[in-house]
Amino acid sequence: MMTSLRIGLAGLGRLGQRYAENLARAVPRAELVAVCSPVDAERAWAREALAVPAVHETYEQLLADPSVDAVFLVTPTSLHASQIEQALDAGKHVFCEKPLSLDTEDCRRAAAHAAASDKRAMVGFVRRFDESYRHAFQHIEAGGIGRPFLVYSQTTDLADPSGAFLKFAPTSGGIFLDCSVHDIDLARWLLGRPKAVKVYATGTVAMYPPLEAMGDVDNGIATVEFEGGRMAMFYASRTQAHGHDTHTDITGTAGRLSVGRNPRADRVEIADASGIRNTVLPSFYERFAPAFVTQARHFVDAILDGTPFDLTMDDAVEATRIAVALRESLHRGQPVTL
Repeated sequence: MMTSLRIGLAGLGRLGQRYAENLARAVPRAELVAVCSPVDAERAWAREALAVPAVHETYEQLLADPSVDAVFLVTPTSLHASQIEQALDAGKHVFCEKPLSLDTEDCRRAAAHAAASDKRAMVGFVRRFDESYRHAFQHIEAGGIGRPFLVYSQTTDLADPSGAFLKFAPTSGGIFLDCSVHDIDLARWLLGRPKAVKVYATGTVAMYPPLEAMGDVDNGIATVEFEGGRMAMFYASRTQAHGHDTHTDITGTAGRLSVGRNPRADRVEIADASGIRNTVLPSFYERFAPAFVTQARHFVDAILDGTPFDLTMDDAVEATRIAVALRESLHRGQPVTL
């Protein structure tokens, strides 16, 4: 029996470095034995900050490293599907950051590849591992709000006057794939994993005119009809003045749950001549930092103990299928039937 999982991480951008730190310091049964990045400064960081034993320049070198049992992919979304397949073919288990792909057919191909492999693959939707969302799920499972039939969920980011996100916007898949895919996965999970049957999306460019040429928006709203009369509403934004604001409401026949209604940074409440207020978290990572650790532990424990993942590859496929349909609806200006 393996007592620890030897992990190689691909991608050392801002989020990749957070993953690397977690795997090196906060996941007891994980060993971060290798990383790869084409960027000299990122490789230097891994050597100096974490003393990673093997630092590679290419993904192919990482996959050829015999010390690696499993791969964590924190790479551009356009590479995810093919990199998952490469890792499985190289005899590595795979954890991949969301979303699975920008294309539904690529998602299905990667899921089929994983199903046929003797190694395991999981796509991370970190909010499922947040303590508050897990508590809400357990309350719903226990019948606490009767039969859930409606979810409202939003992902809204602090406005960035520099417009730095515009650099990756052309390859992000659009606001619904980049931001709302988390809310889509949450809605399906909280509603009992129903299939979507119809979607509609609209949006506007409120602050970042270059998005228009990309066919994208900086504020979008969407509705999804699921089988069995279940519904969801989503709001995504890149222009919030107060900070990162993720929250979700779940309505059932006997009650309602709300998660994250006040996006407070801590439990301090300030009262002065300006009124009564609290500070707000600046980004998604501060909000979900503990959940990223829980997610990594879940993956490592499931591989070592042979237990099921809380998420399936089919969940990741369906989240992308819905997000792609929302993008199509935004472009066409009319509902899309799935």
